[in-house]
Amino acid sequence: MAKHQGPEDFAETAFGVFQQATGEVKNDEPLKNPAAVALGKLGGSKGGKARAAKLSDLQRSEIAKNAASVRWKKQKEDE
Repeated sequence: MAKHQGPEDFAETAFGVFQQATGEVKNDEPLKNPAAVALGKLGGSKGGKARAAKLSDLQRSEIAKNAASVRWKKQKEDE
């Protein structure tokens, strides 16, 4: 499990919010690496289509049946 990356203490969190609110510290750092985002878009948009092209009609049908049964099973458990 990933470790929490934020402040460990409520006082630290409050102090950081205070600094941002008063303009003492600006939070201008980007949330994601642009190069990583670009790489993800290259492969991610191709993945499902490429996988579907490799599967036979029977394989796709079995995958769809399994997915539907799992969805219905979850719905019945929630009732």
